[in-house]
Amino acid sequence: MDLSQEEWSEQLQQDGNAVVLDVRTPEELEEGFIPNAINIDFYLGQDFLAEIEKLEKGKNYYVYCRSGNRSGQACAIMNSLGFKNTYNLAGGFMNWEGEIAE
Repeated sequence: MDLSQEEWSEQLQQDGNAVVLDVRTPEELEEGFIPNAINIDFYLGQDFLAEIEKLEKGKNYYVYCRSGNRSGQACAIMNSLGFKNTYNLAGGFMNWEGEIAE
């Protein structure tokens, strides 16, 4: 499910069962990241799937990339693997106005 920047941020703050998932590359991570995010590079292909499979399916996943495209695909993949609650950050990190960690 795509959420606007505002919806994503507000829902995340109120969600005690949330996991923030950054699917960008290591190079993109150098620009900073949303605090407490775990990183699994979408471009790893099969390794991406293997890492996703290790995640707890009962959590709520707030997924982002640079623009919202890869993270949207990641949400679709996660949903097909049995994850019920995945939220894509529409517009991605390049439009993020919230807190950034280095």
